[in-house]
Amino acid sequence: MEPFRTHTGIVGPLDRADIDTDQIIPKQFLKRIEKAGYGQFLFNDWRFFPDGSERPDFALNRPEYKSASILVTRRNFGCGSSREHAVWALQDYGFRAVLAPSFSDIFRENADQNGIAAIALGVDEVEVLLARAVEHAPYALTVSLETCTVADEDGLIAAFEIDDFRRMCLLEGLDRIGLTLRYEDDITAHERGR
Repeated sequence: MEPFRTHTGIVGPLDRADIDTDQIIPKQFLKRIEKAGYGQFLFNDWRFFPDGSERPDFALNRPEYKSASILVTRRNFGCGSSREHAVWALQDYGFRAVLAPSFSDIFRENADQNGIAAIALGVDEVEVLLARAVEHAPYALTVSLETCTVADEDGLIAAFEIDDFRRMCLLEGLDRIGLTLRYEDDITAHERGR
């Protein structure tokens, strides 16, 4: 897993609440056996018409947001089923962070396990970021797990709280397997002793 320390990127505004994992990655695309290749299907039903052409009214289809790597959205992001594929799709598309007032617990855990920072900000802070992303597109933010802040070039700074364990895992690029492997020598010694 790639560590997440500080990331600066373009904001993709998605002004919707209660976005569930079925909307993030529809069920018909869950047939892959690897993590790669899901990005092309991210928000498929919102991004594309049935004939496969892009919907011009969907924010992420606009040229100023095509290279977005920070998604800003409303409350309860990633609700619904527990599919990890939703995080894989976001990651494969190019997102490194998702900023929202709240997340589904399972989505947040899946994000942590794959190196995406799911950062909870206040409703008013998200409102400001969504407005700036539209008014000043392309709008860039810096998300820092080192300082626990989100900042722009104009001096806007929003502090956030994150559990120490989640923060450490993201900073060091450790999923649960990586965490376990930190004790590989101890595990090996224990197994030899058995």
